[in-house]
Amino acid sequence: MRLRDQPIRQKLMAILLLTTGGTLVLACAALLAYQFWTFRQTTLKQLSTLGNVIAANSTASLAFQNERDAREILAAFRADPHILAAGLYAKDGTLFSHYPADLPVTAFPAAPGRDGYRFEHAELVGFEPVTQVGNARLGTLYVESDLKAIYSTLQLTGAVVALVMGASLLVAYLLSSALQRTISQPLLALAETARVVSDRQDYSVRAPALGKDELGLLTDAFNQMLGRIEDQDRVLRQNVAEVERSNKELEQFAYVASHDLQEPLRMVSSFTELLERRYGDKLDEKGRKFVRYAVDGAIRMQRLINDLLDFSRVSTRGKAMQPVDMGQVLDTVRLNLSVSLKESGAVVTNDPLPTVTADETQMVQLLQNLVGNAIKFRTADRPHIHVSAQATATEWVFAVRDNGIGIAPEYFERIFVIFQRLHARGEYPGTGIGLAVCRRIVERHGGRIWVASVPGQGATFSFALPHHNGEQAL
Repeated sequence: MRLRDQPIRQKLMAILLLTTGGTLVLACAALLAYQFWTFRQTTLKQLSTLGNVIAANSTASLAFQNERDAREILAAFRADPHILAAGLYAKDGTLFSHYPADLPVTAFPAAPGRDGYRFEHAELVGFEPVTQVGNARLGTLYVESDLKAIYSTLQLTGAVVALVMGASLLVAYLLSSALQRTISQPLLALAETARVVSDRQDYSVRAPALGKDELGLLTDAFNQMLGRIEDQDRVLRQNVAEVERSNKELEQFAYVASHDLQEPLRMVSSFTELLERRYGDKLDEKGRKFVRYAVDGAIRMQRLINDLLDFSRVSTRGKAMQPVDMGQVLDTVRLNLSVSLKESGAVVTNDPLPTVTADETQMVQLLQNLVGNAIKFRTADRPHIHVSAQATATEWVFAVRDNGIGIAPEYFERIFVIFQRLHARGEYPGTGIGLAVCRRIVERHGGRIWVASVPGQGATFSFALPHHNGEQAL
């Protein structure tokens, strides 16, 4: 798991320990590097001093070719256990004497190298000139030493460094474990408060203030924000409750009023028609016209009441959502509108339509209103209505396209408002409620509805319904 996904306590502990550990590693690495370099220089200096002394004492042995004295002088290297080999080379470059005596001659260089001391592989080797007074060179001293002293010192230093680092990290862990609480506790308290608020939707909860630093200021600001949200939530709940109560009252009023108005309207319509049949021959033309006006008004009022009932029932009488085959829904619409289709000569075609999760009755009402409007608002040409559907990542988009009279863009929103009509009743019948019902049905299903049109070139009414589990593209 990545560090940023860890709890805040572990993040703080990790940051403190990594910072401390990194600093210690760099410091200890620098110390070890410095000691290694210092030991190398010290060892080189010691060997060069020893070699210089031995070379000075070897002048007589080489000058007089006294091999016995040479062996005794080289035997002085016995005092240093790190000397691996030493040898005196004559002026002509041949090995004159060597130490230790039992070391084969092949272990020594065949000829002296350049003067000086240097590290080669895991040894320190040096070639010291043997000269006499007047700087006459008599030969060369060869010395080879191991570096065990350096490595043993470094091992000891490394052990001490590891011990110090371990103790330092332990102290850092204990201190960071105690000190990180000053940062983590306020943040954890804020996180716990946020979780409680989110789970319970209880905005009266407050985070405890654990200090007056920046985290304390953050806690105070968070609590003030919760206070404002609590006030706004209280007002919002009151408004929602008021709106819900008002909607219920309006729906109940519309339902009751519609039922209560139905009976007197039927009575007015029936008695007016009865009056026309019984006394029609005793009325003049103007009287008969008045009777027809009364009958027509009663019929229009009854149609308006029925549409209002449909509008109010979208939310109150909606059925449960279930899989609905929109192809079968369109077949039902064709059957319901068969008379209008035959009279107008309209043709309703469609692409393959999907199955959606919806209220089947309301889907029938939705398509029937849209197809019925396409038949109603037609031109002199034969009406052609085409229904299609297209799947997007999140929704089904249905389109009902016609070749009717079309709609001007400035009326695109107005037509979905209840009682909004664009034409006189003498031109096209209707109550101005049908599209408002369509919008309410679509919104009940969590969708949206809109129109695209050019006057005289038909209109396309589109509505989108969100995808549900199991729905797939065609």
